[in-house]
Amino acid sequence: MDATRQCPYCAETVRAEATLCRHCRSRIVGLDPARWHRDHPERRVAGVATAVAHALALPLGGVRLGFILLTFFHFLGPALYGALWLVIPFAPGDEPPFARALARARGLVDAARGPGTPARGPSGPEDGGRVPGEPRP
Repeated sequence: MDATRQCPYCAETVRAEATLCRHCRSRIVGLDPARWHRDHPERRVAGVATAVAHALALPLGGVRLGFILLTFFHFLGPALYGALWLVIPFAPGDEPPFARALARARGLVDAARGPGTPARGPSGPEDGGRVPGEPRP
């Protein structure tokens, strides 16, 4: 038997993969993080428009047209496309490019510090756990 769930609006039983309730015609797609990925067969340049279309259950052509139209509005289309490319992973379960870049940068900083160098900060050993801006005892 197929997996089912209840529509949050009319409480009727619908299939788990349904995006619209067949009883009340309400959109029942949630923002499921597992649906946000760029590896779809319909993808073109980087797969961002396809990821948005699949995750929000919108027509792919409409999402692509939206990015094009936003290009003429203060160049917002490419800026939004680039930002989404940084935060949407390529495949389900992957890390987004931004998270990979942060991890790589942390590794480089740790390697530049060298072994045995304590981390600096308000709770580091060199300042005795003092809060910045607080007078020294």
